[in-house]
Amino acid sequence: MRRLGFWRRLAVVTVKPPLLLLTRRRWSGMEHIPATGGAILVANHLSYVDPLVCAHYVYDAGRWPQFLAKSGLFEVPVLGWLLRQVRQIPVHRGTVDAVKALEAATDAVRRGEAVIIYPEGTITRQPDLWPMRGKTGVARLALATGAPVIPIVMWGPERIFDPRTRKLRLRPRTPVTVVAGPPIDLSRWAGATPANGVLHEMTDEIMLHLRNMLAKVRGEAPPELFSPRAGGGGDRG
Repeated sequence: MRRLGFWRRLAVVTVKPPLLLLTRRRWSGMEHIPATGGAILVANHLSYVDPLVCAHYVYDAGRWPQFLAKSGLFEVPVLGWLLRQVRQIPVHRGTVDAVKALEAATDAVRRGEAVIIYPEGTITRQPDLWPMRGKTGVARLALATGAPVIPIVMWGPERIFDPRTRKLRLRPRTPVTVVAGPPIDLSRWAGATPANGVLHEMTDEIMLHLRNMLAKVRGEAPPELFSPRAGGGGDRG
């Protein structure tokens, strides 16, 4: 029995039962999530529902789901306090405090915890919900800690809430697929200085890996890696 404490156990008994009713889970690859030790879990982001799905998957894989989450959530009365009690990490994007989130994540990984990061930083803007180019925070964290970067892809949460139509469909046993893969091979950058070029190369490698894993789940040929600012993408791999 894991020692979760009152607030984390309360979160489990509050969130997990509705998810068991709402989703029909097709899960695989849990053996790739380390049972102990620091780990960086990177996932695609395609719906407001997928953090709950990802948390359920990671918890059932034996680790406590600790997210880097938008700081705005922590400013909501009661919710923000609860998020801190269950050890989530606020990210103040676009401010000097963003560095504090990376420092907190680095400390957590070095303590042997598993930290979940959405490299894109937000729900994908790719029209068909494929991963888009990510931000460099995950690359910085990988270089700072040397921890394994474990890819997780999801497909199905968009059936519950589709960000393109903003429609919520609470239907029991909605099919949801979650797959984790072996650690992404980032060995070519081991010991590298976190210069911009290195960080962007590592980030593209991670996002291409997620995209290709998702292509297998969807059974479709993937598009080029999407660049939201350009409205399209250039693919490096």
